[in-house]
Amino acid sequence: MPRTRFNHAHRPITALLAAMALLLGVAVGAAPAAAEPGEGGTKQLREALEAAAKGHIEAKARLDNSKRRQQALVGELKTVELRTVELTAQVGEVAAQSYRVGRLTPVSMLLQSATPESFLRRAAELDVMAQRDGKRIRALTDARAEATAAKTAIDVEVREQQKQLAALAKKKRDAERALATVSSGASAGFSGGSSSASPAPRNSDGSWPSESCSVNDPTTSGCITPRTLHAMQQAKAAGYKRYVSCFRSGGDGEHPKGRACDFAAATNGFKDESARGGDKAYGDSLANYFKNNASRLGVLYVIWYRQIWMPNTGWRAYSGSGSPAADHTNHVHLSMY
Repeated sequence: MPRTRFNHAHRPITALLAAMALLLGVAVGAAPAAAEPGEGGTKQLREALEAAAKGHIEAKARLDNSKRRQQALVGELKTVELRTVELTAQVGEVAAQSYRVGRLTPVSMLLQSATPESFLRRAAELDVMAQRDGKRIRALTDARAEATAAKTAIDVEVREQQKQLAALAKKKRDAERALATVSSGASAGFSGGSSSASPAPRNSDGSWPSESCSVNDPTTSGCITPRTLHAMQQAKAAGYKRYVSCFRSGGDGEHPKGRACDFAAATNGFKDESARGGDKAYGDSLANYFKNNASRLGVLYVIWYRQIWMPNTGWRAYSGSGSPAADHTNHVHLSMY
């Protein structure tokens, strides 16, 4: 592209634009060299991919949460079982003592007491022993009840995990069924993108909070979700600073919802040709970066260079209508949860 000449009067404006661009995370002068790429595929395909990927992510969160609860319950059960062993031994001592000396009664204490003072002392001692032994027996009963409750709760978590594993298997079948029309099977994926992103905020149970198109999109005049903005900022922090376009009005895909971004492979924006050389390597690395950080960022799926990655299928071949935009050979498409 020809270089625009600026005179001295324009320099303050240029400096201001550069400062604003740094704050927003957009490169100065970065503009699409070709039209914005369409999302590709049919509405039915996009909806099926979204449902399969979201279902997988939600089931995986529930599965992981159940595993954490089960682990905590197993720890509690071990503690209760140790306490039960100790209390059982203590109650055994009480039973053995009762067997050896017999059960004391007021009459037997009176017969064994030479004076009223010794009778009262014996009565006090018996009361202390009875309270101690009663506490031990109650504690043992409570510990056994806790152990039974913990075992029952663990069984519940095991059933929950079996349920979520079945849900994961179903969502994988749904994804593969949806991809059948545009995919010829598994693919090799890409290399690069090994740096780790800072995780996006999750709910206390590990699930992703519901988000709307509520924050300004620094790449357009539209809006995106906070999680989408976080993913884009993390990619830029990792060195992927070429042209990006997120919000797009109209249509029925993820872009109008503020949950998708297109990352140009070429330095100056989208080109109407497939990426090669350094541009191809840039796209490879970026696509793999989003795949590697999917669980940290909340990625639904990634499409790049005739391949699509979903959390329940891995990389699969992906064919569009043959154009660089439809085949995603000139940009990396990112869809977010």
